[in-house]
Amino acid sequence: MSRILCAWSPIWAIATWRRRNPTAAPPEAVPFALLATARGVRKLAAVNEAGLKLGLRPDQKATDARALVPDLAVADAEPETDAAALAALVDWCVRFSPAVAADAPDGLFLDISGASHLWGGEREMVADFQARLAANGLPFRCAIADTPGAAWALAHYGSDGAIAPPGGQRDLIAPLPPAALRLDPEAAAQIERLGLKRLGQVMDLPRGPFARRFGQPALDRLDQALGRTKEALTFRRPPTPWFARLAFFEPISAPEDMARVAHDVTAKLCARLEAEGQGARRFELCFHRLDGKALPVAVGLSLPGRDPGRIAKLFVPKLEVIDPGFGIEVVTLEAHEVEPTGGRQVTLDTRAQPSVEDGLAPLVDRLANRLGEDRVWRAAPVESHVPELAAARARPLAPAPEARPWDPETPRPVRLFRRPEPLEGVIALTPDDPPNQFRWRGRTHRVRRAEGPERVGEEWWKRDIGEVSVTHVRDYYRVEDQDGARFWVFRAGLYAPGQPAQWWLHGLFG
Repeated sequence: MSRILCAWSPIWAIATWRRRNPTAAPPEAVPFALLATARGVRKLAAVNEAGLKLGLRPDQKATDARALVPDLAVADAEPETDAAALAALVDWCVRFSPAVAADAPDGLFLDISGASHLWGGEREMVADFQARLAANGLPFRCAIADTPGAAWALAHYGSDGAIAPPGGQRDLIAPLPPAALRLDPEAAAQIERLGLKRLGQVMDLPRGPFARRFGQPALDRLDQALGRTKEALTFRRPPTPWFARLAFFEPISAPEDMARVAHDVTAKLCARLEAEGQGARRFELCFHRLDGKALPVAVGLSLPGRDPGRIAKLFVPKLEVIDPGFGIEVVTLEAHEVEPTGGRQVTLDTRAQPSVEDGLAPLVDRLANRLGEDRVWRAAPVESHVPELAAARARPLAPAPEARPWDPETPRPVRLFRRPEPLEGVIALTPDDPPNQFRWRGRTHRVRRAEGPERVGEEWWKRDIGEVSVTHVRDYYRVEDQDGARFWVFRAGLYAPGQPAQWWLHGLFG
């Protein structure tokens, strides 16, 4: 059963403003608000606790707020900066769960299924979570329930730190107001005007009349809170069950310590992979500093693997760019692109040489992680008769795709020019004869031998019918000059009397 932790800050914008302006932060006793412009009207975007006690509230007009509290201190809201701060907080929360979703503008969800035991239980996990947030000046209310809807309701309208037992969220949210269902404000106000002050009263209503009166969205929100229907969360990072975590009693900062814990957490995750017969192509290691900043590094493998020694060695060169600051307190590791990988023993002879893939994989992995994955590749065949489309980049050791081989009677160059280069001074009989002479890059070549033509047309089925033309053809020739150099040239378009032919060089034979 899933367990969701919802964290919500009633004055998130105020808290982030204080973090951006630590020396100019107003005293807590002074009423303070952030202002935003909506449709030409200045309104309160967030209010501190002192302002809330005086009757101010978010979305209130600034003129009404000043009439109520003349000495109100204000500053302009920065929603873009707040969104960036919330995204950074979501990344920070990876130390508690690999699945974290933002609930803009002032909250977040954590799927803590199978993770709370690392803290000794859900209550201990919430206490540690809130203590770390409070230490950074971020006041948050938290709650845990089986569903995001119930966790959201308890965090916003229930008691701080509420934990609903598995399957018991109904009783805890029953005393809460209808607004706890995340309804539109007008819909929530309409429900309350009818005398339905508690969710328990709403739950007792017949479903049909309730949906007709308040709309299907209101019924969906009720079903989501009670777990009758599923609610999908948009996690900032794709959640993965292949996750390992190490926490330290004392922060570490020495490079040799960081390299050692990288090996330790890799060994911990790879042991799980090996136990379940799995391997991964990509690993992401993240160092969590004392100041809350997460520093990730990633490595990739050409073949699915789970050898902790080899994977940890790939991380070592990347640790040079990690700034531990005042220390690293937690390190996490995630595995992605996980697939079944069985152990194989080719022969009983220990003197036998490893397979080509086993011998090349470590070298390919070192090159790819130092130079970049996009710079280490191999050409793979593609089913296309157009020369420049007949090959594509593929992973160095990936299985070759099935493709029809080229006709050995019509060989082609191993490497083609990025773009065909024009030929000048071509002397040729048309329409079907090869060139007798051509000039390329300032040098004249006289053709001694030639083969062809081989006609290649466009892939007309990939174009709109209005763009298809029989003139989009090429006649290719394999020619050899007086020095024995061999060229692959073509004449573009169909022959037309009175029009000069256009000749191009597409590649060279070795």
